[in-house]
Amino acid sequence: MSESLPYPTLDSVDLSGKKVLLRAGFDLPMTNGAVADTSRVEALVPTMKHILENGAALIVMAHQGRPKGERNPEFTQKLLVPVLEKFLGVDVQFAETCVGDDAKQMAAALQQGSVLLLENLRYEPGEKSKDAAERDAFGQELASLADVYVNDAFTNCHRDHASMTSVPKYIPGCIGLRLAQEIEHLTTATQNPKQPLTLIISGAKMETKVPVIEHFLDTGDHVLVGGLIANTFIAGAGYAMGASRYEEEWATKAKEIHTASRNTTNASIHIPIDAVVATAPEAEPRTVPLAEIAGDECIFDVGTASAQHFAHLIKESGTVIWNGPLGMYETENFAASTKVIADALREATKNGTMSIIGGGDTIDFHNRYGLPLDDYTWVSMGGGAMVEFISGESLPALEILKK
Repeated sequence: MSESLPYPTLDSVDLSGKKVLLRAGFDLPMTNGAVADTSRVEALVPTMKHILENGAALIVMAHQGRPKGERNPEFTQKLLVPVLEKFLGVDVQFAETCVGDDAKQMAAALQQGSVLLLENLRYEPGEKSKDAAERDAFGQELASLADVYVNDAFTNCHRDHASMTSVPKYIPGCIGLRLAQEIEHLTTATQNPKQPLTLIISGAKMETKVPVIEHFLDTGDHVLVGGLIANTFIAGAGYAMGASRYEEEWATKAKEIHTASRNTTNASIHIPIDAVVATAPEAEPRTVPLAEIAGDECIFDVGTASAQHFAHLIKESGTVIWNGPLGMYETENFAASTKVIADALREATKNGTMSIIGGGDTIDFHNRYGLPLDDYTWVSMGGGAMVEFISGESLPALEILKK
């Protein structure tokens, strides 16, 4: 593990005879009451096995969905027990609550090599409380279960939640093996990239994407926009949007950013020049120049010419960071541009481009269409955390662990 990281790392901690409280970032997709995708569990297997193989007992805590501080069976962690048993090869006990007498008794009884999974952290109001004292009180209860805290939940590192920022106030903390890799890859891609550096950014909310786009104006070479972010830039450029969704209140800001990108010292922002439109997701689509969008049509995907232009820029790049599909990929008629991007980036990676992809929808797109993820340099488990990290913002859960 890199000694240059400013955080204590798991491989530097003596775990023998200790009880280790691991904050995992599972929040797994479920279908009909069963786990539909185990990739986030698999990503943490090396950390969990390292803890068990170094003489410790393992207590795993994570959240599922948004139960809003109430016990909702739809979001129980109990469904993860057989998944963990499969990947770890040991029996996994389950605590029906994550704090309280039962959880304490089960944690206290754990022996070396044993595993205990706690119930959903977000069943407890203290986990996400806006009151720092309430978060700290809950975090102290969690900390009382163990001797060492390990954060391996990059997906949640941008959240000031009790399990992320309060627990390490009360017991020694470090970062897990996966989180260390996340930091190393994203730091390399943003601070020491192969040139040119290209960002592909999509999604729905300009508020969360503007900081990273503005950061890359100063640090990158190309910014390729898709999704509703692209729609807002298109609106800002003065095109009639038909019935397309976009954030009207951000259109002026989008225009300012796009204009600033024309400064020769800034990265170039590339908005689509054509689009795949339809009157509804189930209607027959057509690809048109932006000036020909009809009043009852919505933009559902980046057009063919735009996708090809993006693919060319990708092939010419030394480093590409990608977060978010370009269109409404869940419908195959609107997945074409994202497939073009994926093909171009996988091919570029084979030719030496450093490729970092992330975000739940990006990964879901690959799984949905059977595209391999191991063709990229690194696949980040983070969505919002990844975006904030690459925009240069500090993440609360990492700041609390700094040496």
